[in-house]
Amino acid sequence: MPLIVHPTSPPPALTPQEEQRRNVRGYILFAFGMAALFGVLWKLRNVLEIVYVSALFAVVLMPIVQQVMKLRIFGRQPSRTVAVLGLVVAVFLVLGLFFIFAMPPVLHDIEHFSADLPRKLPTAADKLRHLPFAQRFGVDSIGEKIQNLAASTASYLFASAPKWAARVMDVVAAAILCVYFMLEGEFAYFYFLSFIPLEYRDRLARTLVAAEGRMSKWLIGQAALMVILGVTSTVVFHALHVRYAVLLGVLMGLFNIVPIIGGVVTILLAASVAAMDSWTKMAGVFIFYLIYTQIENAYLTPRIMRTSVNLMGLSVLIALLAGTELAGVVGALVAVPSAALFAVIMDEYVVQKDADATAKVATANVTAT
Repeated sequence: MPLIVHPTSPPPALTPQEEQRRNVRGYILFAFGMAALFGVLWKLRNVLEIVYVSALFAVVLMPIVQQVMKLRIFGRQPSRTVAVLGLVVAVFLVLGLFFIFAMPPVLHDIEHFSADLPRKLPTAADKLRHLPFAQRFGVDSIGEKIQNLAASTASYLFASAPKWAARVMDVVAAAILCVYFMLEGEFAYFYFLSFIPLEYRDRLARTLVAAEGRMSKWLIGQAALMVILGVTSTVVFHALHVRYAVLLGVLMGLFNIVPIIGGVVTILLAASVAAMDSWTKMAGVFIFYLIYTQIENAYLTPRIMRTSVNLMGLSVLIALLAGTELAGVVGALVAVPSAALFAVIMDEYVVQKDADATAKVATANVTAT
């Protein structure tokens, strides 16, 4: 008897109520899936922060690697791996020279300042007693207050030692990831683009290339700010006859790459060295830094970053505030290049460009300058 194959009957049509229930179940499952995804991302927020910072610095440093790859050494051009390793060796060499030649004098001055502090406190307190309203500030107990502050600071540093050790490991991990991004980031970039439909891929690729150029220029602007602070600090410290003026100026410039914390640490160090000679020099150091901070925040940072990264001064200040609020020092460090990336994407996909309005704004800026 021949085998009779009956055609498969189509599934029965769903009633409107059944279709609605199935859609509701789908929405519920999607909501739970998104909640689980956000929960995992929140749990991995520290890892994501490290990956983002590493990728960002890899993008910023890649132009240096590309310039090294264009050089001809013994008739041959170095590969990407050789260029990246050369950059890493140069960074370690600079850090090694810094710790060998710069840190011992600074630590020596701090040790002498700590030894002289108990002897200088009574004299300083006696001078402060003659100031108006001095009693309201508890000058008589200033020595005891400083001792209590030193004890509490030591306790805090001891208690937070594991936290700082973890942050150091995060920095090491970020540095290693940055090297890997420079070596293999191109493959990850094209893999990411493969998820984008073909009709949108070229536009996104052009946008990301433009963003890479603007983000890379951030390093030039930041280097300009570091040089300006270093030179200005050296000149002022020489004028105030502060010991180790050149060294302190170099430290001021180098640590300016870390917003807020870098400046606070170096100015406290410079003030400590100045206080070993006189309180007047220490006051002069603080006054200089307060004036320079106002000039840098109100004029230098907006102007230089606008020239190099092509961002408005208002955008730079908002980015710094937002980055500091979101991720502290790390957020402030990557705020400007992140703002450059965000600005390029917004210009390409969101901003409705008006040629007449752009021309009017450009004319107004030329007139104002």
